Amino acid sequence: DSNGDWAVRNDVRNVRVMGSGATGDMKVFNNEWMTVSGSTTIGPEFGIGNALGDASDEPVMVLKSCIGYRALGWDLLPPGSSSFEYTDSKDITWVHPGYKGSPECWEKGTVPKKTDWYAGIQYDGDVARANNVLAHIDEYFPHATKYKVSGFFWWQGDRDSRSPALSSRYETNLMRLIQQLRKDFGEPEAPFVCASLGQTKRGDTDGGGLILNAMLDVDGESGKYRDFKGNVAAVYAHPLSKGGSSGSHYDGNAETFMNVGEAMGNAMVKFLGND
Repeated sequence: DSNGDWAVRNDVRNVRVMGSGATGDMKVFNNEWMTVSGSTTIGPEFGIGNALGDASDEPVMVLKSCIGYRALGWDLLPPGSSSFEYTDSKDITWVHPGYKGSPECWEKGTVPKKTDWYAGIQYDGDVARANNVLAHIDEYFPHATKYKVSGFFWWQGDRDSRSPALSSRYETNLMRLIQQLRKDFGEPEAPFVCASLGQTKRGDTDGGGLILNAMLDVDGESGKYRDFKGNVAAVYAHPLSKGGSSGSHYDGNAETFMNVGEAMGNAMVKFLGND
């Protein structure tokens, strides 16, 4: 602000909750008006919140419900997702389960040994914890009595990128994620903005490259799905990254997180401005 102190946005609420699995306790990390003051690290929600707050006359809440080191193709697999097979470089075929299946994979022709952790367990938990916040909206946004879910943000992919099987399936799973989030939150046309891994460049052929291609394929402008035109956007994060990688949290560089967050927020603003 004008005094050189960290500004506080009284029009943007920052709520961040976390829990492991479907039934793990919900820990509330943030429940305040958006400000960097008191933070030692930041996430993309700060750039997102500022972009939305600057563009909207309505009050904004950025609700973040997630936990690290989870794969879209396993822990975060959306309901309705089917199983698939993948043959690795040693010519061994592995079966990967559909939603609520376990374990994470098993060799084809063998009997899978089920575990308590199932495909989609983190998706179920993240959605449940977000719904818990929304069900008690006045505890997280003072004096609020109603809300509208106006869009979804997704910056993920590190764990999937480490698996040739999961990265090869990312496009299918991402499409399903978009559809399922809209269904679960009762907003079938809500915009969706995703961002690629910052270390991944166009033309890369590793797992990160497959994930980048998947995101570009679902992008409403550059992609191939007519239903996503005007409501899905992919942010190419590499030019915005200041070094490091997703595995190192971009070496904690705040500018990387702010850059990517602002780009994601601005992409969402374009969608909401067309409503």
